[in-house]
Amino acid sequence: MKYDYDPETDILTITISDEKPDYGEQAGSIINHYSKDGTPVEIEILDASETALSIIEPILSKGKKRAKA
Repeated sequence: MKYDYDPETDILTITISDEKPDYGEQAGSIINHYSKDGTPVEIEILDASETALSIIEPILSKGKKRAKA
């Protein structure tokens, strides 16, 4: 798995496989790329600085609650 962040475009690309993507599906700020057989190949996170925070904040807040218990 490889990660690449482009600060100019604010896009985080997560490469899961060396296969070439055949098609992609976008849901909000996330584009999932798949091979011909439907295997996930790459994930692009648009507006990554904002999107990543919205993903991480709930994880961190639950972690804090669990740590206090």
